[in-house]
Amino acid sequence: MKLIYVIVRNVDSTRVTEGLNVKGFYVTKLASTGGFLREGNTTLLIGTEEEKVDEVIELVKKECGPRQQIISNPVGSAEFYSTQVMVNVGGAIIFVTDVDRFERI
Repeated sequence: MKLIYVIVRNVDSTRVTEGLNVKGFYVTKLASTGGFLREGNTTLLIGTEEEKVDEVIELVKKECGPRQQIISNPVGSAEFYSTQVMVNVGGAIIFVTDVDRFERI
C-alpha cells in the first residue's frame, strides 16, 4: 500500500480530484499555502495499491501539467505602466510513501 501526497494549485485541485474520483480513487483534500505566486495550494492525499501509483501520477500530469501564464508586474510608481511577465505555473509536487498498515473502518 502507498500514500501519495499531491500538492497542486487551488485552481487545479477540482479537476484533479474529479479525475481521480472518476477512476475510482478516494481523495482527501487539505488546504495549504505557499508557492511562487502566493496563491493557495491544495494537498491531496491518495491511498492506493503500489501497482496503481503510476496511474495516479499520469492522471495528475494530464489534469494540471505545467503551462505558461502572463502576469502583470507593476514597475515603479503609479505614473509608470505595469509590465507583463510570462511565468510557468501549474504542475504538481508529488510524494509517494510506504504505508505500514491500512484499515478501512
